[in-house]
Amino acid sequence: MQQKITLRLLPQEATNESFILSAVSQHANVKTTAVSGYNILKKSIDARSKVIYYNITLNAFVNEPFHHSGIHEFHFKDVQKSDKKVIIIGAGPAGLFAALKLIEIGIKPIILERGKDVKSRRRDLAALNKQGIINPDSNYCFGEGGAGTYSDGKLYTRSNKRGDINRILQLFVRFGAPENILYDAHPHIGTNKLPQIITAMRELIISCGGEVHFNKKVVDFTTNNHNIKEAITADDTRFNGDAFILATGHSARDIFELLHKKNILIEAKPFALGVRVEHPQALIDSIQYHCKVRSEFLPPASYSLVDQVNAKGVFSFCMCPGGIIAPASTSAEELVVNGWSPSKRNNPFANSGMVVQVNQEDAYNNIRHLPIDAGHPLLFLYFQQMVEQKAFQLGGGNFRAPAQRLVDFCTNKISASLPENSYLPGLEPANLNSVLPNFIYKALAGGFQSFGKKMKGYYTNEAIVVATESRTSSPVRIPRNSETLEHPQFENFYPCGEGAGYAGGIVSAAMDGERIASVISNKISSIRTC
Repeated sequence: MQQKITLRLLPQEATNESFILSAVSQHANVKTTAVSGYNILKKSIDARSKVIYYNITLNAFVNEPFHHSGIHEFHFKDVQKSDKKVIIIGAGPAGLFAALKLIEIGIKPIILERGKDVKSRRRDLAALNKQGIINPDSNYCFGEGGAGTYSDGKLYTRSNKRGDINRILQLFVRFGAPENILYDAHPHIGTNKLPQIITAMRELIISCGGEVHFNKKVVDFTTNNHNIKEAITADDTRFNGDAFILATGHSARDIFELLHKKNILIEAKPFALGVRVEHPQALIDSIQYHCKVRSEFLPPASYSLVDQVNAKGVFSFCMCPGGIIAPASTSAEELVVNGWSPSKRNNPFANSGMVVQVNQEDAYNNIRHLPIDAGHPLLFLYFQQMVEQKAFQLGGGNFRAPAQRLVDFCTNKISASLPENSYLPGLEPANLNSVLPNFIYKALAGGFQSFGKKMKGYYTNEAIVVATESRTSSPVRIPRNSETLEHPQFENFYPCGEGAGYAGGIVSAAMDGERIASVISNKISSIRTC
């Protein structure tokens, strides 16, 4: 028979298959030889006390043959001759998973991506990191796979009401991700592995008759009554389809501006902005694991922090153990930083965004010099842009980033020197109080001191603060009907994913893409499938 069993094991025990089998047999009150195998269902670390444990829930096979739980089978159809097609603008998680779902249903997807394929993107990232040269259409945010491809690959989400999280994880495994993402409490793939997975997705889409077009930046739409008729790219190529999915990501400012210019309804959306903080990973390990040196049986430690300072929410965002801080800008003379980790998380530093909630009054009070009112749909976008431009100027150009040691930041002191760090373009000692709006600076300073009390050793000048972490989410929401998911002005136009303001992260964006693909399939007529 099969038994669902939960074990509480020391780290060295949790990595020993023989020990796990022995623990299972004791729990089931049978001989070890009676346990033919097990499938792990969930695995997490409990580091709340000095003795650290793994909690492992598994399905054990007792007195019956073991069989691997396996990967769900997906049935992708031949859509080459389909008489129905959907234009997908953007090849990030929302766009790619929408395309895969459409192929399962039997509808042909045509993806238009402004940037390059994942392999070609690497050259542009190298030029940005080493020479300070930015390609506005191929960078950490734009290109095949979207911002997620080269920004870590965290797969944790709380959006379990938006779709089937396990299905998304299963699809990632289908295309090459490790199976542990199916049961780890905080699944993570790693920036080094994501490009191959994204490439495999693209190859499947094309082999089934779908289309993927790179260097196809959408610059305009034509409309006919209450429908989008065509998407027009920068090279004046025109694409028409039965439906249009807009999945351009949180940084596609030109798309937001285009929609506003064409009187297509968009709304300002509050977001969070701040900095990225970096500590030595060994320091974070010692704090979180209550030890001088991390055990070889434990992964690099992470943290999640939140507080209220001056009635403002301050919280950690996209924490990257063993990670790298990278320039995530999309335009010249604007500085954005983000973090990522490889699959092994084996770099010597730990970094995290540390951000503050920004509301309408906050944004408007800081950009009153612009000829807009407080209700302008691009209010938060302009606020975001203003801070990024200040950061670029203070860094001195070439995407060098202004930075301070952590305690110096909180005491408003320019650091005499900066410690070794992971940011390749280089750091410039500066007073970040002159970059950040005052309400953000004060909230962060108070937050860091509070976090130092929660994590003894966190508040230290061994850590550095780097400006600016400003692309936490989209500063714009593109409205859509809550049931049919279409834009209120058009019957065949579907805002989707992070850029539309309806998702946050790889998994939630992927689920949103699938959801919209299903809605479209129910709306347009059935087609022949192969």
